[in-house]
Amino acid sequence: MFTSVLMIEKPLTSVDVEFVTTLHGDEPTSFVVLMQPRGDQDRLLRAIDDVALGELDEAVHEGEEPEGPAAQGPAELALQHSVQSLRDAGSTAVGHIVDDHPLDKLKGVVDEVNADEVIVLTAPHYVEEFFHRDWASRARHKVGVPVLKLFAHSE
Repeated sequence: MFTSVLMIEKPLTSVDVEFVTTLHGDEPTSFVVLMQPRGDQDRLLRAIDDVALGELDEAVHEGEEPEGPAAQGPAELALQHSVQSLRDAGSTAVGHIVDDHPLDKLKGVVDEVNADEVIVLTAPHYVEEFFHRDWASRARHKVGVPVLKLFAHSE
């Protein structure tokens, strides 16, 4: 069985589920999903990304999304939805909320489950990507397995 650690920041869409579950053809796949609740420290970067994508309404309403401790509940629901969607697609899946130090948690999970790869599935983060400070860029230097960066879909 092929084991992937899947880092997400929002619930998986049906398109995302189909894409990640078919990456390796007919080979059975197991997923460990890591969900990081939305943190308030990234608000400015998210607003800049929204402006860069032409999503001015999103940038204006950036402060209305729950962040920090208030984001814990929505993150739990997003994780449950995502894990169940992967299971419904025929994969084995478990999930964890990542509170602090996401890359340390990622490294620990990769080692614990002997993962074959890491998939980072996020919205575009142009500022962080430009400076190689996004999850995928930083994970490539830490985890010791291939890291695939994919852009999440919206429904």
